[in-house]
Amino acid sequence: MYCDPRFARVREVFERQLADGAELGAAFAVHLDGELVVDLWGGVADRHTSRPWEHDTPAFAYSCTKAITATVLLQLAERGLVDVRGAVADVWPEFAARDKGAITVEHLLTHQSGLPVVEEPVPVEEFGDLAAIAARLAGQAPLWEPGSAHGYHALSYGFLVGEVIRRVTGKSVGELVSAEIAGPLGLELWVGAPDSVIARTARLQAGERPQTGAGPAATEEQAEAEKAVPTVVAEMAKAALDPHSLMNRALGNPGMHRLKGGANHPAILRVGWPAAGVVTTARGLAGFYRSLIAGDLLRPETLRDAVRPRVDGPDRVLFLDTSFGLGYMRPSMTFPMPSGTAFGHSGLGGSLGIGDPERGLGIGYVMNRMANAVSGNMRGLRLVQAVYDSL
Repeated sequence: MYCDPRFARVREVFERQLADGAELGAAFAVHLDGELVVDLWGGVADRHTSRPWEHDTPAFAYSCTKAITATVLLQLAERGLVDVRGAVADVWPEFAARDKGAITVEHLLTHQSGLPVVEEPVPVEEFGDLAAIAARLAGQAPLWEPGSAHGYHALSYGFLVGEVIRRVTGKSVGELVSAEIAGPLGLELWVGAPDSVIARTARLQAGERPQTGAGPAATEEQAEAEKAVPTVVAEMAKAALDPHSLMNRALGNPGMHRLKGGANHPAILRVGWPAAGVVTTARGLAGFYRSLIAGDLLRPETLRDAVRPRVDGPDRVLFLDTSFGLGYMRPSMTFPMPSGTAFGHSGLGGSLGIGDPERGLGIGYVMNRMANAVSGNMRGLRLVQAVYDSL
């Protein structure tokens, strides 16, 4: 492990969270102006076998994938292969069905298309057929007028944006990440992991069911969230417990939970869903943002435009306020950052990928003890705050 003395506070927070049992296993990495200044890992990668978390232990980071998928699409836009402001149907004609001809690629990237849910249950046999799942979405009607509101497209984002990418390149997001991003830059990052990586991936441990109220049964994370926004969090928690809510329909189909071990199942780790499929080390995720803000992946003007907030406010799926640029989260209730110039994406359970061009920061956090609060993982946010406090 390594920690620049300037960031001793970060190491203190990391080690305390491991020592007091808040973490099972975790890793945290920070690049400052292109230099790796924090590279920490520790704990247990698999509580069933007591396998330790090593320097090269990757973890499944859920929706951290969305920012990577957005970057792939924006690379294609820079090459003139896709028009972000153009109609999706220009490259995917079948998508125009059910009055969706006016939906733009930008609507997909900003969660405004009105297609947060795959309405028909996706059979397990189809989990690896991304084009077939995309075809299901192409046959649906929007749940709201596209562009009039936004609501988190938890899984459908990836099938939609990924199909646009496949239509213009003939390749999957995972193939392009390997060829254009992870491979050339030497990043420990896979959207669709090979078996050799799957064998050493950390095993996720599910959190407890969300609870409302900050009484004795509530966790510290839940209490902190409810203190800040009690009514909205209560509504979000209520929706989380309702199997028919828009939130659970968006999060639950295709249902990873239908496979033994859920996201730990090799089939999930291998397939590389473009909204929730990345397997990465903290070092790999931080390196992705280091390269992004350095101009190695996108032109500086492309990135500046991409992180400009397009939507900001109440989210129809998550209830809490969310803010998005072109596929990247911006500071909001669901992405609370110490800096207004930070962008990136979080993942279910608390994983975090962050870039901050003004501060020269690329940050990655992965863990295997999933957060048991509806508002996110305070463990990662404490580490991020310690980074900013150390600047």
